[in-house]
Parts: sequence; structure tokens; C-alpha cells
Amino acid sequence: MTTHRRIGGLDVSAIGLGCMGMSMAYHGADQAGSIATIHHALDIGLNLFDTADMYGAGRNERLVGRALKGRRDHAVIATKFGFRTIPPGIPVGLSGRPEYARRCLNNSLRRLGVDHIDLYYLHRPDPRVPIEETVGAMAEAVAAGTVRELGLSEVTAEQLRRAHAVHPIAALQSEWSLFSRDLETEVLPVARELGVAIVPYSPLGRGMLTGSAEGTTQLGFLDFRRFLPRWRKANLAHNLGLVDQIRSIADDLGATPAQVALAWVLHRGPDVVPIPGTTKIRHLESNLAALSLSLPDDARDALNGLRPAGARYPGGSSINGTT
Repeated sequence: MTTHRRIGGLDVSAIGLGCMGMSMAYHGADQAGSIATIHHALDIGLNLFDTADMYGAGRNERLVGRALKGRRDHAVIATKFGFRTIPPGIPVGLSGRPEYARRCLNNSLRRLGVDHIDLYYLHRPDPRVPIEETVGAMAEAVAAGTVRELGLSEVTAEQLRRAHAVHPIAALQSEWSLFSRDLETEVLPVARELGVAIVPYSPLGRGMLTGSAEGTTQLGFLDFRRFLPRWRKANLAHNLGLVDQIRSIADDLGATPAQVALAWVLHRGPDVVPIPGTTKIRHLESNLAALSLSLPDDARDALNGLRPAGARYPGGSSINGTT
């Protein structure tokens, strides 16, 4: 499996690093350790770093900017806008208004300490603003040289088509994993028709697919997964049973459950660039080892048949998600 893939005109490592957990959502984030993890990622050839303006109310962009200072030319920086928030980064609504897009971009450039962003996403479409208007404003930034490529996150197939007609969309970021496969029916075929790369977030099911207690049953008091349906008592036992099946497959392959879950995503096509998040160097190295893991047909068939209990978010809506 190749170690590099393409997102529009960007050459990126086949696995990126999701940085959200370094500043919000999970427990135990350590700033110094997170920066060390970003430095180590660059050292071992990983170059795609994913953040957003809402993560920690801007703190995550500042952290990523500090970590990449002096090494900017070796990094592909992706960030997002679209959520309106109140301190400490709690989403209270959406805005895709052109003036809001322009203001958010300027703020992200300042926090990151860069003169351009490689991949700029609309975090969620604003149902009150035609997506053509939002993408039109984003396209102005490409023309001005402050953004290289445009992306969308959690859009419908129709929204993707409409946006792409205004300006080429390089990447679609959506949740995609063994436990989250909603985009496969309608959105994925359209993305591939249009040549849009797929950037799966939470490819390890927000830690559940790692099989670790830390990612399933030993959550911190402020860990937002406590509020997600798949971690509720009514669903958790079933889902952990599925993780046991993944662990059995992993044992047969001499791998970890996380490596099997990542390999499954990577094997879905050369246009797929997952961005698992971690703050720890050992997890980063383990994730990258998934690139060399081959999945036999019988293992793929077994993995394809897994169906978790519980929706992704309360109410089943992606709009509640902040990744």
C-alpha cells in the first residue's frame, strides 16, 4: 500500500493526524505531549494535520501552529470553519455566510501563524445559506492565494454536486469506519464521480475500535463520549462484542484491533486518507503500521458484516458532531 496519496493538488501521507483531542472532547490531553506527537509525526513522514477553529475555541489551531513553526514547509495544514461557538468552544449554531467565512479564515491564519492554509473545509453546511454562496467566498481565498484547496465536511450528495459546480472540491471529510458507514450509499459514489478525495474522521470509532478500556469503559468525567448513544449501557455490550470479533481477526493477523480497523478503511480505495486522532507517540506509530497490513478476503467479509448498536450522535444527526 502506498504511503502517500493525493488530495487535489496536495501530496499527503496516506494517514493524517486528527488534532482535535489535543485541545477538547477527550480527557487527559497534554499540550507538551501533543506537540511532541506532532513533531514525531513529521519525523516519520506523516504530513497531514487536521484542526478546526472551534476546537478548544481556537486553542487547537494555536497549538498546531506552534508545533509546526519552523517546519511549515513539510506540513499540509487542514482546518475548518462553520460552527458558531461560545467559550470554551461549545457549538451554538452554524454560519455559512460569506462574510463569516472571510472573518474565520483571517482568524485561522492568525492563530496558525501562517500565510496560507493548504486545505480549508466548511465544517458543516448552513441550512439557511445556499452552499453556492459559502463556497463562492471560499473560492475567493483560493484566488487570493490564502487557501490552496477546498473541502466540505458532512454534506449530502446533492450539496457536494452543487458546491463542486462553483469550485472544485478536493476533499470530503465525513465519519467513516467499521461502525459508521452512512456515506457509502449516496455520498461516496458522487465523490468518486467528481474526483473528490475522502478524508474519514473517527476511523477508530472515537476509540471504541481500538479495543482499549480507555476508549470504551474508562472514560473521564468530562469525556464527551459519555453522551453518545454507542457508549450507553443499552448499546455498549453489543458493540464491545463486535470489538471482540475484530480483536480475534487482529490476533490471527498478528495485529491490533486498531490496525485492523484502519487497514479496512485504507483498503476502501487509494482516494481515502483517514485522520485518526491521538496525543501519544506510541499510538501514532501503531496507526502507521496499518499501512503494511493486508486483510484476507475472509477477514474483510467478516468486518463488512459488523453492525453496531446506537446512532453516531444523539438524535442520529451529524450536525451534533464537532469533528
